[in-house]
Amino acid sequence: MSTHLPHLSRPQAWGLALWSMGIVLAQRVGLLLVATVLAALLDRSVTATRARLRDWHLDGQDKQGAKHSSKRRTLEVRSCFAPLLRWVIRLYPAGSHQLALAMDASTLGQRFTVLSIHVVIRGCAIPIAWKIVRATAKGVWRPHWDELFTDLTGSTPDGWKVIVLADRGLYATWLYTIIVGMGWHPYLRINRQGKYRPVGATAFQGLSTVVVKGGSGWKGRVVCFATPQLQVTCTLLARWEPGYTDPWLVLTDLAPEEADVAWYGLRAWIECSYKDMRRGGWHWEQTKMTDPARAERLWLAMAMATLVVSVGVHDEAMTPHPALDNLPPTHIARRRKGTEPPRRQISCFQRGRLLVIAAFAQGRSLPPMPLIPEPWPESLDTPNAHADAPLPYQKAA
Repeated sequence: MSTHLPHLSRPQAWGLALWSMGIVLAQRVGLLLVATVLAALLDRSVTATRARLRDWHLDGQDKQGAKHSSKRRTLEVRSCFAPLLRWVIRLYPAGSHQLALAMDASTLGQRFTVLSIHVVIRGCAIPIAWKIVRATAKGVWRPHWDELFTDLTGSTPDGWKVIVLADRGLYATWLYTIIVGMGWHPYLRINRQGKYRPVGATAFQGLSTVVVKGGSGWKGRVVCFATPQLQVTCTLLARWEPGYTDPWLVLTDLAPEEADVAWYGLRAWIECSYKDMRRGGWHWEQTKMTDPARAERLWLAMAMATLVVSVGVHDEAMTPHPALDNLPPTHIARRRKGTEPPRRQISCFQRGRLLVIAAFAQGRSLPPMPLIPEPWPESLDTPNAHADAPLPYQKAA
């Protein structure tokens, strides 16, 4: 914490470390549960440990002793977003120069709406920026997204290809412009009800006519949308696989020869992160918090705890695939080879969490944490795609 988040005070860094480790061990974000496991480990009373943990996510004026000291500071979560993304990038191996981010909005009942940006990797996602608002609050989300991207400005190295994936419900021309302005590349899905025209053409045609179901994909430079104030000159990527109700129509600023519509499939991994935050991991849905600002600080501890993904990523990457050389030619494993991507039996999130707990129980140091990415997927009609090329693992159930 002190290395990668050096702007935090010692009490803030120590409290964040306690919270994140307690969440991993308790597999819960509940204050009492985390305090109970930490009290046992630190040989302290549950009451004192609980008070210290609670004090950490309070506003400065509400902390213990605030009336008698001017040093009781409020933890500013926004100041941690850029350092957190830089921390994640440092975990990537040398030679990696591409990063996939996904953005989305999720709700916690009628209490909170969480706007968040995640790094997606190997079927998992690590939160690196978020804003929590009351679910029933009126207003628009644009100012919050503006703040999140502003907070992340300058946090990626020069020369990296960074794509930002978002589903249809978040598309807006201003969002496309913001992402391009950061030097990143939007990968924004749109609905098929609008219109487009290829660059150089004069007539607009319906987006629903770009591709047919089960046919080959299409990509090219277009002017999208007929309404002048909404128009954007961009690359349109299109694909309609059998079994899908609607086609993928994705807008990006990358040149057609540099982009692949299949990369949009990486966006689904943010859904896995929401599962990890809730019933599949930290059980965020059980929190009793009602204050959005305090909830944002709790999300910081959850994000730090979610770095266990890196331990699982390294272990999965280093685990050899089953060897088929010694099997008979007619063995069923040989017949299945290459027909579909291997399926994950356990997610990198759960694998990493279990390995951290095992290391902790045995008194060993943390396992290696490099984030070794899989190759990004390729469409079958991409010129350099090969049917026998290794495909990314499917996400764990």
